[in-house]
Amino acid sequence: MLEKYPTQRIVAGCDEAGRGSLAGPVVAAATILPFKFKNTLLDDSKKLSKKNREILKKMIKNEAVSWAIGIVDETEIDRINILNASLLAMHRAIKKLNVKPELLLIDGNKFNPYASIKHKCIIKGDQKYFSIAASSILAKTYRDNIMRQLDLKFPAYNWKDNKGYPTKEHRKVIQKIGTSQHHRTTFQISSNQLNLDI
Repeated sequence: MLEKYPTQRIVAGCDEAGRGSLAGPVVAAATILPFKFKNTLLDDSKKLSKKNREILKKMIKNEAVSWAIGIVDETEIDRINILNASLLAMHRAIKKLNVKPELLLIDGNKFNPYASIKHKCIIKGDQKYFSIAASSILAKTYRDNIMRQLDLKFPAYNWKDNKGYPTKEHRKVIQKIGTSQHHRTTFQISSNQLNLDI
């Protein structure tokens, strides 16, 4: 069951989307929710239907004290690797918040400290705390929309459905026609397996 983190400090939950994708950016969100916020529908974005993610996205944007998105594109991902890119995207989201948090709740087990703000890494945090789950929804819906827009220009890869992830269909298309300018060149594909440079 999701719950509010047990503190009266201003807390921002942070999560990202697109880390395992073969194409497109990694997108992070940072969200500060009201102290008494509760919602029975809110959960890890991966557990929700597209319809419910869209409903929750609107609700989060309307009710959050502050929220922001950070993006690192495929060129930067190839230059600094996907782990560093994911953490950088979180930093960019945090920097854009219009309310400064006193504590950052980070989904996962790694984070580069953000200047003057304490943080706590929480494995599967998007399944435990409202603010992280809210960020997982904002990050995923924002990134999914980016991939739908890219699909209009590169329909062969079917990014509107696979969102750039290494589905069997996506890998077959890459092997047939090659990669696009939006593919991450450091994410290698062979006929038998996918090797990620993480």
